[in-house]
Amino acid sequence: MEYTTILLWILFLWVFFQVFISARKIFAGKLPPGPFPLPIIGSLFKLGDKPHKSLAQLAKVHGSLMTIKLGSVTTIVVSSASMAKEVLQTNDLQFSGRTVPDAARILNYHEASLVWSHYSLHWRNLRKLCASQMFTTQRLNENEGIRLMKVKDLINFIRHSSKSRHAVNIGQAIFSTTLNIISNIMFSVDLAQFNSETAQDFKTVVWGILEEVARPNLADYFPLLRPFDPQGVRRCTASYFEKLDNLFDTLIDQRMQFNKEQNVSKDLLDTLLQYTQENGSKLRRLDIISLLKDLFIAGTDTSAGTLEWAMTELLRNPDILAKARLELTETINKDKLIEESDIGRLPYLQAVVKETLRLHPPAPLLVPHRAETDVEICGFSVPRHAQVLVNAWAIGRDPETWINPTAFLPDRFLGSKVDFRVSDIGKGAYRSKASSNELVMRYSNVVRVNIACNIM
Repeated sequence: MEYTTILLWILFLWVFFQVFISARKIFAGKLPPGPFPLPIIGSLFKLGDKPHKSLAQLAKVHGSLMTIKLGSVTTIVVSSASMAKEVLQTNDLQFSGRTVPDAARILNYHEASLVWSHYSLHWRNLRKLCASQMFTTQRLNENEGIRLMKVKDLINFIRHSSKSRHAVNIGQAIFSTTLNIISNIMFSVDLAQFNSETAQDFKTVVWGILEEVARPNLADYFPLLRPFDPQGVRRCTASYFEKLDNLFDTLIDQRMQFNKEQNVSKDLLDTLLQYTQENGSKLRRLDIISLLKDLFIAGTDTSAGTLEWAMTELLRNPDILAKARLELTETINKDKLIEESDIGRLPYLQAVVKETLRLHPPAPLLVPHRAETDVEICGFSVPRHAQVLVNAWAIGRDPETWINPTAFLPDRFLGSKVDFRVSDIGKGAYRSKASSNELVMRYSNVVRVNIACNIM
């Protein structure tokens, strides 16, 4: 009985201490304002099943720089273009850390990942490799033929389905197209066929990883629970990662054997393997596999989702669809397949893509950042190791920035120089040191070409 009483007193004192510390920080005015946290759980119950929307509603009450306590994790939420610029541009280095979800720690993936690893020598070496060997203008120009060929395959598939009166799952078709673009650039092979089980299986794996990483996980809010994996997130994610690892391991083994016999080099996998053999290179096989996972996870479903949203918005707005189709018919010969070089002559099509990304960003809360030091922003203090979320969804619908923000109006971008580059931080934020402007622009062109081919 005495033992139980002592435990209850310890628990009471701990809860009281946590409430006292939270209240002191809030009333002292050091942290940005936010909802008053409950003991232990903080404001977890306020997140709901769509955190980006819930946080946007809370920001209307507490401001565009807001503190919210999620379990034991202090989180700063950024919901305006000006605040995003402060975090991602003005104080870029101070917020260059990552808050790594437990689901991304499987098989030590986060330590070698370009997305999840912290700003360090290893991360800088990975980015330098990408910038010099993978995302150069020359390399992207060399791959234009692959992108055009895969778009042509998509059009032929849609045309054949139309003649045979078969419905087309646009999302799956675009996913297969994007998957094959990346796999051909990396491995010189197709990983999927339209309507194939392979494409669906790969999409299931990618979706599974994205869902597990994004799913609210008690182990992320209470780090003491990580060893117990109370929701089974680590177990589910591990099975998905193992499937990708087995696939990439097989492809790498086959290539190494092939190169040993043929001594040829032609795609990005060859470039990476050759890089590992150079004197002084610290690139490991784990680094290559982690980089491949980054590229395939980030590059496939995001493109398919953006195109699905664009087609959905065009169908909802027949006048806009007619305007986009008119621009295409007046600019591009109907018997000619649209190419990336034609994009510059299609400003309204570009505006459609920009408006789609404004309303439906592929990652509504971007990738979580972490404050590496105590930082002062607009008179408020962001403590070291605080999690920082940039609500790109809220920024894209901010009435102080956009007129009629919830309406799909591509005309707002006509004549505008705003694009997907880092300098346009308020209208599409990225981790500047980790981004490749040329890559973002080039693959946005793939989305534009796909949209154009579908509405011609």
